[in-house]
Amino acid sequence: MTSETDLSQAQLGQRVLQFRSLRRMSLKELGEATGTTAGFLSQLERGLTNASIGVLRRIATALGMTLADLFEEVPAGSPRLLRREARPELSTNAGIHKFLISQRPLRHLEVYAGEFEPGASTGDDPYTHGDSQEILYVVSGEIVIELDGEPHSMQQGDSIDYMSSLPHRLTNTSTLPAEVLWIVSPPTSI
Repeated sequence: MTSETDLSQAQLGQRVLQFRSLRRMSLKELGEATGTTAGFLSQLERGLTNASIGVLRRIATALGMTLADLFEEVPAGSPRLLRREARPELSTNAGIHKFLISQRPLRHLEVYAGEFEPGASTGDDPYTHGDSQEILYVVSGEIVIELDGEPHSMQQGDSIDYMSSLPHRLTNTSTLPAEVLWIVSPPTSI
């Protein structure tokens, strides 16, 4: 008979395996990222060994998640509904509300919704983040995106894609609110 401890150890191992597979990482790659070995990780995934909290933190970080995500009971890859009022809001400039739409712990892309009041911008200086593909889609209103110093006027339904390593900034130059979506793949820290 399997004890409760063995069962939770096996479940933890399965979650590590599921998220490693979703991330398309080999045991060797995860081992290198966490300072462990492929053999140890294989035993962990099969529920044959335990890991310290420190090792679990390093595994979670390498998989793009938090330690708590490793213990959540929602199966990896299952659908999750996010209500508008529950979206996490990121700290931004005045006149902008930016929300994370894609849910953690693990995805191959990130999606953000942005609401710009008239005259609001992402800042005076263009910014960069990582080297991912980024798509900007204008849901409503009008905005100007500056890419490497070149302005592009955009209206509802327009989209533009660029590398997130290219200096960029957004401004709502109209007298009405604007709403945009940013789609970033792979995820970067914004």
